[in-house]
Amino acid sequence: MEESISGFKQRGSWGDIVEHGERITSALQEVDADDEAFEEWNEWRPKTHERLSEDVNEKTADQASVDEGEGERAGKDPDEDLKTAGDKLSESYERVEAGDNEGAIERWQDSIDYVARAADSAGRKAIRAVEGTVYRKVMTQLAPYYFDNELVSANIQKTTRGEDEETFIFEVNVNDDDLKEEVSRRLGEYEDEIDRWHVDTEKDTEIVEVVEGVEPPKPPTDTKSTTN
Repeated sequence: MEESISGFKQRGSWGDIVEHGERITSALQEVDADDEAFEEWNEWRPKTHERLSEDVNEKTADQASVDEGEGERAGKDPDEDLKTAGDKLSESYERVEAGDNEGAIERWQDSIDYVARAADSAGRKAIRAVEGTVYRKVMTQLAPYYFDNELVSANIQKTTRGEDEETFIFEVNVNDDDLKEEVSRRLGEYEDEIDRWHVDTEKDTEIVEVVEGVEPPKPPTDTKSTTN
């Protein structure tokens, strides 16, 4: 893993970058990262069973898409909001005729709000439809597969194709500097644990003997002489 001001970078096979994502996810959990932003990251990060051009492509397009507006969150179509706007405008006229100028202004403002919400919903839907095509068919062919929220910014690039496997670059940045420092410390601890495991693990010399048909090496003895 390479660490720089732009984040934590891993080069290697699909398995290597999946493991890189898993380690960063584990570190974020240990430092109590924000739940909602963390779940978004955890959903997007590459998994062992996924494919870059299919699964990560799909998730990249989804997370890059324009969020739902107020009307969409309320489950209202633009046509419904326009009808409500018309009703409010009619009520406004009725209030004017009744001499209720304050009530008329209030209904008129409601009408404007519903018209704006209808336009917002229609615009978001139109943009989202275009985005779906652009990101899936064009952008992911030109730019890295990426993820971005308030917690994490990340991207994956496919660099070269070898005879047996593809090579990838996966770079992840934690957007909060203090949190990034904590994550960096955790990642360093993970690296130390792996290094110590490799150093401390004894070789299974019996298996070596059986497979290679040789005597296992004898442990070194103390050759220094002793004097009385």
